[in-house]
Amino acid sequence: MRRHMSDPQVAAALGGVGVILGIAGPFGTDDVLRPLPRVAYWLAVAVVTYGLGVLADLVISRPLRLRGWPSWARIALDGVVTGLLASAAVTLITLAALGNPPARGREWAGFIAAVILISMTISAVGAVRRGRRKESDSGAPALLGRLPVAKRGSILALSAEDHYVRVRTTKGDALILMRLADAIAETSPVEGLRIHRSHWVALGAVAGVTRRGDGAEITLPTGETVPVSRANMAGLREKGLL
Repeated sequence: MRRHMSDPQVAAALGGVGVILGIAGPFGTDDVLRPLPRVAYWLAVAVVTYGLGVLADLVISRPLRLRGWPSWARIALDGVVTGLLASAAVTLITLAALGNPPARGREWAGFIAAVILISMTISAVGAVRRGRRKESDSGAPALLGRLPVAKRGSILALSAEDHYVRVRTTKGDALILMRLADAIAETSPVEGLRIHRSHWVALGAVAGVTRRGDGAEITLPTGETVPVSRANMAGLREKGLL
């Protein structure tokens, strides 16, 4: 998540939104804040609300996508959770900056509804973009062709077991006779990370990360866990998973 938020394009977009809203001064902020504080206010709102959206996608939408939930259900749940969190965040920022909440009474309900609607719209746009990226992929990972048809789901993780590799997918797991390095090479175009000399995990299959001493443990959407060695912790940090 940190890596995503620090991406130059994301930072530039959020900065642009903050500056534009700061200059425009919507919702009466031009009456109560001077230009520079107003820009700072809208920058804070943009960064916090977008960050909450990214967090909701990682914690809610992505695991549900791997579990096969329909797009409309993920968009609705993601939008509601993000909208409620964003409403609370905007309220706190507004109280700190202006000393008053952004709305009261019936206006408060309308404010929350508007934020939820905006969050759902952003989630829907993200779902469409992911769908287009999938359509443009070169095809399914070659590794799936080695699995029984009933096990050919989205790849979650690979684990070396003696001379075999256990392939975990959203439809179960299976053992295949090959080296782990060769199996990893056949996961393309799935983006993943070697987390241990005996384990590889798809980035989209990371449902949670728990620190364990000098290493960590990754939880998959199935509830299974795979270890992360100390030597591979840097890779998690680079991907924004810690």
